Amino acid sequence: MEHAFDILDVHHHVGDAFAALGGHVSSEGDSTAAKAGRSALPPDRGSEDFGDEMTARLSIMDAGGVRQAIIIPGHGYLRPNGHADTRVMNDGVAAYRDRLPARFPAAVGIVEPRDGPKSFDELARMKNELGLVGVSFHTRFQGVSLDSQWIRQYVERMGELGLVPVIHAMDESTEEALWKLTSLARDFSDLEMLVLDAFGSYESTRQCSLVAELAPALLFDTSLSYNFDFIEQFAQRFGPERVVFGTDLYSVPVGRRISHLLPQILESDLGDDAKSLILGGNARRLFGLA
Repeated sequence: MEHAFDILDVHHHVGDAFAALGGHVSSEGDSTAAKAGRSALPPDRGSEDFGDEMTARLSIMDAGGVRQAIIIPGHGYLRPNGHADTRVMNDGVAAYRDRLPARFPAAVGIVEPRDGPKSFDELARMKNELGLVGVSFHTRFQGVSLDSQWIRQYVERMGELGLVPVIHAMDESTEEALWKLTSLARDFSDLEMLVLDAFGSYESTRQCSLVAELAPALLFDTSLSYNFDFIEQFAQRFGPERVVFGTDLYSVPVGRRISHLLPQILESDLGDDAKSLILGGNARRLFGLA
């Protein structure tokens, strides 16, 4: 796809999407993708073996005209060892970033609210040792609601550490209801947060305007929207600096192509400056990327 924009996609998950999305899992516990050896994060930061997964991701990005992506572990990972498994996921996403930082300039990690106070040390490790730029919450997979007091405490500590809260808000899930996001954001009104998946349905798209009005520090990604028309109106009303390009691309074989929204953004009536902000400028500023 030919265009003049330096596109950064803020929403790539690295990991076995079948584990998160409820696909077939064999009696041995391996999903189809995991058996193919293409979707698991590496076990430690020293690993150089990313195999076909990274090659496939780069091909998808190149075909879609996307130069860079911010990566997040999938939230459907198994945790038989509890907090130790979460640390492995954070080590893995940092290693993935380090393997090709020109294409993956930043990575976002995970803490689990059910680990309680243990996660405070992990937040500091993510920032100071791993160099991660944010923390992803996807509470429909984490066994808590978005208004959990542990999430509030983590967000407060993240503000002190300079980590960006990255919050999945699929309103169809009661755990991630937009009113809970609004409550959280208003309690931390000076802290910018990136909201993922909020445009996932017609009703939630309409609600986003009210949320944006009540919580002006929130930025919203474009993932899961069925078209860009409503988001274009949103950007015209609240400013293009409130919108970032994200696709929710998982590892192959679930992830196969860049979102259908990209051509719609490029063809929209927004000016080139606004498109440049949405397609990379806002995210680079938010995450402190050159």
